[in-house]
Amino acid sequence: MNRLYLIIPVILLALFGGVYLQHARTTAFQAAEKAAAVAAAQEAELAKKTEAEAKARADAETRAAVRLAEEQKRDAEKRARYEEESRVIAADTARYTALVSTRTAEFAALEKQLADLRARRAALNTETFSLARTVELARIAQRNAELEIQRLTEMVARQAASTSLTRP
Repeated sequence: MNRLYLIIPVILLALFGGVYLQHARTTAFQAAEKAAAVAAAQEAELAKKTEAEAKARADAETRAAVRLAEEQKRDAEKRARYEEESRVIAADTARYTALVSTRTAEFAALEKQLADLRARRAALNTETFSLARTVELARIAQRNAELEIQRLTEMVARQAASTSLTRP
């Protein structure tokens, strides 16, 4: 029986060793397959990721190009609108400057005419006053002359009345 204690564990150990080695081979093969599958999946995922990155980069570049084109178009439109408004403002400024110079000349001519009219009115007023004074002086002289004639006539009549020739 002593031998059985030794033989059964050795047989079981040999059986266990065979099962273990077979299992170790299958697990190594499965692990290799699994590692190959994982590597292939990782490679596929990496390729997919690379492709997605390339696609995203291309998309970003096209969007950036489109955005840049739109910005340049907006800038060009803005610049054109600014230049048009500047041209309109310059034209308006030139037109209004010419209008101001014309109106200033008209204003100066009208002021000169007004000054001439005022001077003429003052001269006419002075002349009218002078003529009215002359007329009044002439009337006064006429009244004085008439009074002198009356006085002389009265004096002559008094002297004639006081003379003896006029008494009958």
